[in-house]
Amino acid sequence: MTEQQRDTIPPRPVLDAFGVRGAPVPLPGGQGRSVLVGGFVFKPAEGAGDEVEWAASLFETLAPGRGFRVPRPLRATDGRSLVDGWTAGEFLTGEPGPRGQWSGVLSAGRAFHAALRHLPRPDFLDHRTHPWAVADRVAWGERGIDVTDDLDSPYSALLELRRPVEQDAAQLIHGDLTGNVLFAADAEPAVIDFSPYWRPPVFAEAVVVADGLLWFDLPPDLPARMSDRPDWQQMVIRALIFRLVAQSESTRPSGQDQCGEAERYMRAIDVVVKKLAGPGSRG
Repeated sequence: MTEQQRDTIPPRPVLDAFGVRGAPVPLPGGQGRSVLVGGFVFKPAEGAGDEVEWAASLFETLAPGRGFRVPRPLRATDGRSLVDGWTAGEFLTGEPGPRGQWSGVLSAGRAFHAALRHLPRPDFLDHRTHPWAVADRVAWGERGIDVTDDLDSPYSALLELRRPVEQDAAQLIHGDLTGNVLFAADAEPAVIDFSPYWRPPVFAEAVVVADGLLWFDLPPDLPARMSDRPDWQQMVIRALIFRLVAQSESTRPSGQDQCGEAERYMRAIDVVVKKLAGPGSRG
């Protein structure tokens, strides 16, 4: 167990509050902050208490059988979903995508978003200040920002490519599906680590494709195959801005240049420009 993992083990009073016993086992993924104890996944909460309670209450209403599974939250013995900064939930089996499961990730996301379509916009979205919330607003032109010097060239290129799009289809979406869909034999895909945003569902799919262009071996035909999606080229441009700004904001405190990252983004931009100009684009 690494020193970082030892620092992210839920203390005994937290386990007692949830009524859980067992030896903590660090889990892969999740930025190394999730541990399995007594059949439940514990992790430090992301977001304020109202967001944590909202997400727990939402997941309690999402029954399986609609093309996806979600982990059922575990509540403390007094009904809380958040105890001393920790949350807990059901452990679901499965191997994470996206490699070999690109279509499965996108299909699970569509089923998940269909189940959220009727839900209202939560107020806490207006108050989040973490790097990904900032990046989301920048991607959609709701605020401006200066990025780190090493990412300035691809950032400027993306801003030049961005054009207005229709936004009347906005709803709750999962903004980080790429590594957060699990696949198991004889079970529906499991959607985990919900990252809520209020955008068109096609933007969530564009983030998956942007991640594939940046960090995975995305099937070369997949981006163009989806070009009939509404404003597809513009959605991928926004998704790349989203990832770039979040990366810049997350690394800014260190002040370290990210060697090779500008080239990574420029290669993705080249694909967007050359392959995604189709009926679903406005670029």
